[in-house]
Amino acid sequence: MSHRKFEAPRCGSLGFLPKKRTKKHSGHIRSFPKDDASKLPHLTAFRGYKAGMTHVVRGVDRPGALMHKREVVDAVSILETPPMMVVGVVGYVETPRGLRTLTTVFAEHLSEEFKRRCYKNWFASKRKAYTKYAKKYENGGADIQNDLDRIVKFCSVVRVIAHTQVKKLNLRLKKAHIMEIQVNGGDTKAKVDFAKALFEKEVTVDSVFAKDENIDVIGVTKGRGFEGVTTRWGVTRLPRKTHRGLRKVACIGSWHPARVSSTVPRAGQNGYFHRTELNKKVYRIGKKAENATNAMTEADITEKGITPMGGFVRYGEINEDWIMLKGAVVGVKKRALILRKSMMNHSSRKHLETIDLKFIDTSSKRGHGRFQTADEKAKFLGPLASKQNQ
Repeated sequence: MSHRKFEAPRCGSLGFLPKKRTKKHSGHIRSFPKDDASKLPHLTAFRGYKAGMTHVVRGVDRPGALMHKREVVDAVSILETPPMMVVGVVGYVETPRGLRTLTTVFAEHLSEEFKRRCYKNWFASKRKAYTKYAKKYENGGADIQNDLDRIVKFCSVVRVIAHTQVKKLNLRLKKAHIMEIQVNGGDTKAKVDFAKALFEKEVTVDSVFAKDENIDVIGVTKGRGFEGVTTRWGVTRLPRKTHRGLRKVACIGSWHPARVSSTVPRAGQNGYFHRTELNKKVYRIGKKAENATNAMTEADITEKGITPMGGFVRYGEINEDWIMLKGAVVGVKKRALILRKSMMNHSSRKHLETIDLKFIDTSSKRGHGRFQTADEKAKFLGPLASKQNQ
């Protein structure tokens, strides 16, 4: 019977098993931050769409660190976050087996993109969704108020139902992404009043998150299909002279038990997994109204927007609100991601640091971009021969 000469830690975490494609294609919040009744009612999550990445230069303000008062270059991700529309509120009762829905109240007027999500085939349908429900608002809406009063009386958890406005994006989407967002802060009556006041109103990303805040990103990773053990699990390649391939697991287990253990690395699906990444720092939140100048800084006064020259690769231009997060986020371009308030209280200097951006790169992301704006390129190249005859 053979034995290994040297012990080694196993390759790959078993905490992510089973490694299979997710059923929650647009992300799913498994838990919300802990409620604090001493704070004012507020929303705890938002949804955005991944546009792409760029890099920034910032000053480090972290006393005691090696890079204190020096400049560093950070990779950042840009997510487009058009305002979300609140269309309902749902109350949950705590039971020994977890939360149970008590009742749901919807707004009187619901947009077409919300209703489209309720249908498999919008074109061939009669489009009657929620037409009978809207009649509850006639004659003062006593039934609606009764349901809201039941939520106040019995429920301990209140969440709003909100949807994205995909018509504002150039994503060829018509069905809105719908999600529940928990309302934290205040007592139950304050939560319900807060939620009802948001009915049929837009909620912007800067009303949920703030600059320098640490947030969590929930989404689905890039799918990579069926892959071998070396890529999927990170096992060591076998020696060059190995018979029948070297990107393999040499021994997949002993003779007995006469089965392959579930802990042995095997080939299979890689990517398109549901993942939650913690503590992504918000570097900047851009507003739609300032789209022509929202990539300016005090040190770089060139008037420019966040969209790089030629647009974000495989995405295009950003014309709505956006949020800039440190580092990479999961998923391909255009992926719908969920942004959630952090689950923990931060105390480290790294997490509490105030970000001072000196420069945001807007050069072309397709190839080696040399110019930050079209004006800068025109000034450098001078009069073009192709433009002279016009």
